Amino acid sequence: MIKQLLTLIILLVAVNTQADEVHFTMEAPRAVETGQQFRLTLTLNNEGKNLRLPDLHNFDVLMGPSTSQSSSFQSINGRVSESVTFSYTYILRAKTVGSFDIQPASIEVDGKVYESNTIKIQVVKGQPQKPQVQAGTNDDENVEPSTQLNKDDLFVRVELSKKNAYKGEQIIATVKLFAKPTVSISGFDDINLPSYEGFYVQDINTPQQVNFQREVYNNQIYKVAVLKKTIIFPQQTGDITIKPFSLTLLVRQEIQSRSFFDDFFNNYRNVKVKINSLPVTINVKDLPPVPASFYGAVGNFGVNASLSDTAVSTNDAVTLKISVSGSGNLRLIQNPKVQLPADFEVYDPKSNENVTSDDRGMTGTKTFEYLFQPRYEGDYTIPSVDFTYFNPASGKLITRKTREFKLHVSKGQEQQANAVVGSIRKEDLQLIGKDIRFIKQGTEKLQLTGYTFFGTPGFYSIYGGSSIAFLLLVLVYRKKARENANIALMRNKKANRVAKKRLREAAGFMKNNQDEQFHESLLKAFWGYLSDKLGIEVARLNRDNAVVALQARNVDQELVDGLVKIIEQCEYARFAPAGGSQARQELYKQAESVMSKMERKIKH
Repeated sequence: MIKQLLTLIILLVAVNTQADEVHFTMEAPRAVETGQQFRLTLTLNNEGKNLRLPDLHNFDVLMGPSTSQSSSFQSINGRVSESVTFSYTYILRAKTVGSFDIQPASIEVDGKVYESNTIKIQVVKGQPQKPQVQAGTNDDENVEPSTQLNKDDLFVRVELSKKNAYKGEQIIATVKLFAKPTVSISGFDDINLPSYEGFYVQDINTPQQVNFQREVYNNQIYKVAVLKKTIIFPQQTGDITIKPFSLTLLVRQEIQSRSFFDDFFNNYRNVKVKINSLPVTINVKDLPPVPASFYGAVGNFGVNASLSDTAVSTNDAVTLKISVSGSGNLRLIQNPKVQLPADFEVYDPKSNENVTSDDRGMTGTKTFEYLFQPRYEGDYTIPSVDFTYFNPASGKLITRKTREFKLHVSKGQEQQANAVVGSIRKEDLQLIGKDIRFIKQGTEKLQLTGYTFFGTPGFYSIYGGSSIAFLLLVLVYRKKARENANIALMRNKKANRVAKKRLREAAGFMKNNQDEQFHESLLKAFWGYLSDKLGIEVARLNRDNAVVALQARNVDQELVDGLVKIIEQCEYARFAPAGGSQARQELYKQAESVMSKMERKIKH
């Protein structure tokens, strides 16, 4: 039974192995020195034959191929699979200086020939070995080994994708750490990366772990690690300098033996090495004169628009979306201006972004949403929007246009009751008082020539009546002055009367289906009433201190909650579509009830 099970597993493994896709890859260091030995490794995930190497006349083949085989088993949901790897290793030595493309190698698997990838190897002139410098007798880790490492052995620099750019153009800035192969870095003690003053900055995600790879710089081989990648957008013109920054590293160095017993041990110590970058200057050119349809976009973009609906009723919400997609300074693009019909209630636009930042730069889409409500029925045209951007690659301004939309608005259920007022549009209101005025009717009262009113009974009657009226005004004025001395008392007395007046105004707006004015009048009525009753200035009055003051006056909590609820409904309704005439009537009744109960509760 066990043998049968093993046979079945072997058969499944064989089937899975044969079904796998063949992968044949070639690997080697990206940079070597003349005279230096290195490995060229060919890896195959299946058994092959007739291996053929590419032309390697610029290298000496010292040994190979050295073959090896490794296998790994995997079980997923009861399914067993095997992964087999065959490796062919050659030892090469570079003969001449230059950059060489190694063409693909080939191998035969099951009668079919497969080719590997192409690799590039850069060969530089070999450097003479430096003699070992004695570290000295001081074992303090804070010792600066300035005599042991020169500026070419270990340094940091900022590499830019371009040093001449336009204002707003994206530039990839890469902070790289360079170290000679003989320098052993054990860690970082302090890191101060550049701040990029004068640029808008967008970071690119980089691995947390620092990995070193071989690169050639100034015809020498270095271990190079990328510390940070950033997309920078210059925000001013002229020469902008990226200021120097510094790193403090822990470098592991071997101490030369000083006695016979030291030869049996390896003596090392970590020393702190501070390195400073050099300043880097970018020349930033200004953009050419831009039209009104330019909203700060620099890069390569496309634009399109969409309308949420093309047939709606009055007071329905409609959304116009304008999407800008491409590569460039997407997050710095401002809201495009949209010329909507005058009969539309337009709200402030909002934007959202779907942006990716990587080695290609900033790419993605930025969408602008314009919410509006048509107030009157009819057929309207949503005009196209011009969007101009500057393309740094061509050095030209390019204008794109969105499509034009037709919008049909039909009469809604809550159209304004007054047909005359409802038929007047905003532009018509501007003509009131400027048309032909009415003819003045009636006759003027004539007066006899030479007639004198002085000394007549009517004169003395008016004179006496005026004197009496003056005395009464003096008495009333004195009484009012005494009452006005207590301003809080006067405001308290007038509070209910003023509030009822505003409630009547709200009722009028409610009857005319003027939703926004209705809720605004209710809010003013309650805030004015609370300000007068509680003696708190309107500028300092808010929901929290109003609740505290009402509770101090022993107002029932249920009544306070009712007041807060009405205020919240009014504030929400001012920025959201109305709930209908029935909702406004219920809210008005609640407001009257709460105002009446509160007046009975707060007497002074």
